Amino acid sequence: MSTEKEPIVHIQEHSKDRVKFILENVDLALANSVRRVMMADIPTVAIDMVEIESNTTVLPDEFIAHRLGQIPLVSANCDEGLRYTRDCNCMNGCKFCTVILSLQVSCSEEGKTMMVTSNQLEVIPQQDLYDDGAEEMSKRPENFGQPVGKDDAAAEPILICKMRKGMELKARCIAKKGIAKEHAKWSPCSAVGFEYDPHNRLRHTTYWFEDDVKSEWPLSENAQLEEPVKEDEEFDYNAKPNKFYMDVETDGSLGPQEVVLKGLQELQTKLANLILGLKAEPEADTTAHGEAGFGQAEAAPPGWAVPAGAAGATGGGWGQNQALTNGTGGGGAWGSTSPRAGGSGGGAWGGAASHTRYWWRMGCWC
Repeated sequence: MSTEKEPIVHIQEHSKDRVKFILENVDLALANSVRRVMMADIPTVAIDMVEIESNTTVLPDEFIAHRLGQIPLVSANCDEGLRYTRDCNCMNGCKFCTVILSLQVSCSEEGKTMMVTSNQLEVIPQQDLYDDGAEEMSKRPENFGQPVGKDDAAAEPILICKMRKGMELKARCIAKKGIAKEHAKWSPCSAVGFEYDPHNRLRHTTYWFEDDVKSEWPLSENAQLEEPVKEDEEFDYNAKPNKFYMDVETDGSLGPQEVVLKGLQELQTKLANLILGLKAEPEADTTAHGEAGFGQAEAAPPGWAVPAGAAGATGGGWGQNQALTNGTGGGGAWGSTSPRAGGSGGGAWGGAASHTRYWWRMGCWC
């Protein structure tokens, strides 16, 4: 019977864009893997290409394009509702692999500074070029691809630039699906961290202080959930952390619950692929039924005559001894001597050049 304990998760706090939980009975490597996969391996939607049609603001085109790419877009159920552009059947983007947004703002008021924000980005419906993705479209929410917080009056929009009278900004944005390993704009998390051993029971910070360790390393709020270390407590140098306090904060493109669940699912998929790749495949035995193998005699391929008169051999084979004496009949064979050396017949593999060249590709002669 196994003595290992099953992993346990305790939810401490859960809000619209943040979740705090305790992960127990796991090692440091697994806890850090969960943190990294939530940051870098969960797909979201972000603006990837910007076509500037008109820009008379004080900011150059590349500044505005960079700011547009950093705006988080609603990406709920993105892994099933949107394709990667590299996996789509279209040539230049379609509604199954891209989301098109438009930004068209101009200022005509005298003496007023106009704020251009993310709330002025509008999703443009695309024409139906294909009809094979109705199921994917049904998995998207109504506000899929819109800037986060656009429908929320309490949420403050993201500032893109400022305008004065006579200025205009007109752009077409193409949003695509991606992960943060390609670019940080696709990360659904603004911060992911974890803490362990809040009382320094494992003495990680014992030598990392100047004057007073307690004042320079104050206790965190998680220290209230564990018993403090006694002054005369014996140090266990073999101890390892197995309780981690995780804190996940998202940018709103995905909910914290979806980030955690999809992160665990992605980690499980990666480990399953690793196990599958490490499984040894059975090797076929090509010599079990008398077939030619490495170092054994094999039949001469079509177009090659079986060497006759070679001493001590019936046919040339890979690695088999071939008589280098003068043959009396037949053509040159695998590794046999050329006619210039006294052998008879035509040129052979490794012998003199023949007027006809043969190329062996995929087991056939052409």
